[in-house]
This record gives sequence, structure tokens and C-alpha cells, in this order.
Amino acid sequence: MQNKPKKVKTSNESNRGQPVKIQGKRVITNPTHNPRKIDSNPISVANPTRNPKKIDVANPTRNPRKIDSNPIANSRQQNSNFSQPSVSTQPIEEDSDLIYGRHPVLSALKNQRNLNRLWITTRLRYDPSFHHFLLQAKENGTVIDEVEPKRLDYLTNGANHQGVAAQVAPYAYIELPELIEQTKAVTDPVIVVADGITDPHNLGAIIRTAEAIGAQGLVIPQRRASGITSTVMKVAAGALENFAVARVVNLSRALEELKEAGFWIYGTAASGSEPVHTVNFTGPIVLVIGSEGEGLSMLTQRSCDFLVSIPLQGKTPSLNASVAAGMTLYEIYRQRSLNTLHLDKLQKISLKK
Repeated sequence: MQNKPKKVKTSNESNRGQPVKIQGKRVITNPTHNPRKIDSNPISVANPTRNPKKIDVANPTRNPRKIDSNPIANSRQQNSNFSQPSVSTQPIEEDSDLIYGRHPVLSALKNQRNLNRLWITTRLRYDPSFHHFLLQAKENGTVIDEVEPKRLDYLTNGANHQGVAAQVAPYAYIELPELIEQTKAVTDPVIVVADGITDPHNLGAIIRTAEAIGAQGLVIPQRRASGITSTVMKVAAGALENFAVARVVNLSRALEELKEAGFWIYGTAASGSEPVHTVNFTGPIVLVIGSEGEGLSMLTQRSCDFLVSIPLQGKTPSLNASVAAGMTLYEIYRQRSLNTLHLDKLQKISLKK
């Protein structure tokens, strides 16, 4: 029989510190404290570490994200829907980014993402899955260029673009209170918190897994962590079009705000933790994933209600951050699936009897 932690009201609510085991009591630190306001202009701080390099005109392949700076003046209309590519060598502006690949771009088109420009091959232009959305995007002001595959190879630095790429505005983060409000429509929601994930591939994989398995959103810190870049969008494979991300200034304050909203905070840590399969995950949950090298910071660990770990049998001492996130999320939803009454299966069993 698994022991489920119970929330206990106590008069001494100032001793919240070290994370407790499953049978411990939960205490919220300063429940009346007002969390620090979230940055009201998240777009202005998107990709804070981004530092585009100067373009070497003699060797244009050194800058894969170079696009045309004057698409209207430098392009000729081929027909009513598409235009010929221009040959300008101006770099992408700092407030823009590039996504490529059929699924990420198609997801952006379906969700009417703000696309400044789109490059597509002639073959893919007539694909029924794209054509309607291309017309809609053009009506919304997107400049659409029909290009040769070599042009896309140049723009994406030889990446697997699958015949299409798009220039998008920076990702629009939402405020943490707005994310919490959105979860109220869901029974027992799950929010993932990434504590200092710096590898965009890891962050994109976490987002893809979290959205696919049914989590309601992600929280990331503003500093010393990867933001939502084009690499994250590519690895997420369209998941960001249906998945909210909040970016906060102070992660510890954000966790306290989530506690006050009724969430239990579970952090992943190798030491001082309970095996994940022995933990009874119920109620609104926040799952905190540590950084690739350091794991959870001590400050974040003290903000957690429980620390959980994935038992390892081999000689490898740890797991990739995105893999650990996927395995823990699966355990959460596996337990919830076992507690769900499946009427269709009950009906089949009764018919067999």
C-alpha cells in the first residue's frame, strides 16, 4: 500500500526548508508573501545570450541564417501567391528566428503563428497539406518565396529542412499567473519546471515529451538557461504551438507561487530522494528537472516538497535531463491511468463472463 502525503495545516509556517520524504508534513513558507512580479515584457529578453556573428561575404556559408532584408523591393512576383527569392546578403535581424522542417513549419501555419517570411520548394508548394495554409499566411502578410533546395541548404547551413523554412518573430512567453489560471480547467494538472537547462536540444525534447504526454505547460528561468530558440522549436517538432511556456526572473519565488496555487513540488535528484515508482503522484503536480551537469540547485531543492529519483542498475551514474523528464512524466501518467475507471474495458469483461 502506497502512502500518499497529506497537506497539513500548521501554525508554524516559517520552517519550510529542506525537502521532506513521502511521509513528512508540508509547510508553505510565507503563504501571504506576494511573489515578485514576472517580467511584463518577455519578448524583449528572448534569447539573451544570442550574439550573431558578422557575415563573411566572401564565404557566405559561414552564416546559415542570412535572409533578404528587403523582400518587397528585391523580389519579382511569379504569380499571385509566390515570389522569386532575392539575393540580398543581409543577416537576420536579432528579433527574428528561423524554423525549418515540414512538421514545425506546418504546425506554425496551422496555428497562424506570426511568420515574417517563408521559403518553400516548388515540389512542396503543390502539396495539399501546405497549399491552403500558404494562401492564408500570405493574406496575413507573410512573404512567400518559391526557391530551389540549394537556397534552403544555404539558409539552414545544410540542415534537414525538408523543403521548407520560415522566419518567425521571437517566441511569446506567457506570465506565470496566466499559466496557473489555464491549468484550473484541468483536473490534477502537471507543470514542468526546467532548472537551468542550457542545451536547446534537451529543452526541445522535454517540451515535446511533456506536451505529448499531456502536461499543461513549462516554466524556465530567465537567466543562465536556454530560451525558446529555433533549435528548441525544431526539436520540439511543433509541440510549442500547443504548449505554454512561462519565463520567470526568480525560480524560487515562482515555485512558492505554484505552492500557494495548490501544486505539490517534486524535484528530481540522485541523492536524498525516493524511488520514483514508490511515490504516489496525486493532485496538481510540478515536476522540476535539474540542469545537465549540476542537477537541481540547493536553493531549488529546498523549495521542493519531495525529491524523487530513477533507480539505475548499470554503471552509468546519471541520465540525460530530457530522458529523466520523460521517464518521470510517464510514471505520473501511468499511475493516473491505473486509477482511471475505463468503462469500455469493464463492459468487455462483463460480456466475456
